[in-house]
Amino acid sequence: MTNELQRIFIKGGVLSPSELKRVIELAEALGLKEISFGSRQDINLPINESDKEILEQFPDLTMDTVSEASFQNIVCSYVSTDIFKNTPWLNGVKYLYILENFRYSPKLKINITDPKQQLVPIFSGELNFIASEHEDYWYLNLKLPHWEESVFYPVLIFSYDIHKISKEIEEIYTDADDVEELFDLVNANLETNNRTIEKDLVIPFEPFPYYEGMNKMGINRYWLGLYWRNNKYDLTFLKDFSEFCLDHKVGKICLTSWKSFIVKGIYQEDKLTLEKFLGKRGINVRHSSLEMNWHIPVADPEALSLKEFIVKSFDQNDISTYGMTFGISNFGQNNSYFTTAMVEKNKTPDIVKNFQVRPTFNVLYSKNFDPNTQDYIVYAQDVDKIELPGLLMELSKMYFDQLGDTPQEIQDKKVKKEVNEKVEVYQCSDCMTIYDSTYGDEKANIPPHTEFEELPDDYVCNVCEGAKTQFEKTAV
Repeated sequence: MTNELQRIFIKGGVLSPSELKRVIELAEALGLKEISFGSRQDINLPINESDKEILEQFPDLTMDTVSEASFQNIVCSYVSTDIFKNTPWLNGVKYLYILENFRYSPKLKINITDPKQQLVPIFSGELNFIASEHEDYWYLNLKLPHWEESVFYPVLIFSYDIHKISKEIEEIYTDADDVEELFDLVNANLETNNRTIEKDLVIPFEPFPYYEGMNKMGINRYWLGLYWRNNKYDLTFLKDFSEFCLDHKVGKICLTSWKSFIVKGIYQEDKLTLEKFLGKRGINVRHSSLEMNWHIPVADPEALSLKEFIVKSFDQNDISTYGMTFGISNFGQNNSYFTTAMVEKNKTPDIVKNFQVRPTFNVLYSKNFDPNTQDYIVYAQDVDKIELPGLLMELSKMYFDQLGDTPQEIQDKKVKKEVNEKVEVYQCSDCMTIYDSTYGDEKANIPPHTEFEELPDDYVCNVCEGAKTQFEKTAV
């Protein structure tokens, strides 16, 4: 009987075809037919207690049990290099060199990302290294477990110091109450090549990209993105695909944070062969973004079922969500959201835990519909499952209404809307009673839609009998 998930760490989500074959060998030894990808670019395998001896036969694979969560996989945006927008100085070789320097298994979540790309989440880690405009220097955003808010490290960090600073912070961060104290402790123990921060980090907003299918890359190369809607990747296909990559000089396979994978550098002369390879195996490479852009917990059939319910409603209503991302989580389980909209399942109150009750949900969306703001706004609370599709469709309309606007333009629209929604009324200065022309005054036999100026001169407040002249114009 399966009782837990085993997580295989794929540093930065980058592995060779030979390394993937090694993972497949482990999965086959465990008697599995498929594997799943995690949201931190790792690989998950269901295991039994009796499988522990098999795991010991693969010492070359770095593993950990998901429930114990002793270590964390490093996330990086190597996958987006050369296929999406990127910082000019940051290339694949640079990523690989930085990753290679990590000779230890981090306990903190580490993200190493390019701020110009959208595919890999920037702020979902606890140590978030974000490329600056200065070659080989990075901002560091900190969201440490015992700190209430995220903060930025006071200097830029050199590329080849990233691994040293990460390890040092892991060892001392519990001794620091704020970033200044942490900075002093790190500097007391390490010699580093820091650089002064000349300006705050600005992350440009772009709609979330489509990351599946065969796509042009440079002059005579292509990249391929593959996605399984149930996140159960068939081992027979993966083994054949690994062989294809080896035979056609594809050096790296990249896992995404969206439970899919991408291969880059496919030669033009191999494109048709690869298309036939996929077609003969019935592989679909054009899923709708309605169902692709979701982050849901691994091995959570209830969350997967909820996603399928919402996506089916989206499809039936023929709406577009292109550029948006969605997530499902349990309330309070994960505060590091990185999607445009989030559905939180509320915890069932202990007082009714022995009774059958329908779950309720909260709907949130990121400020300006940009997950990189790290600021989420509550759109609806304690709603039933049946209400979720409609609420998320309303959010999609809001998203497209403001798409392309600057943050200032979005704020101006919000202020204008609030002003327009206010109703002009007259208020008694003595008792604060309101006269609204929409409703009139039934006690005084004043019919609805009678303007205040049309009231007789002897009109008095129906509460304190104050004179008409005591009413003042206001807006509510």
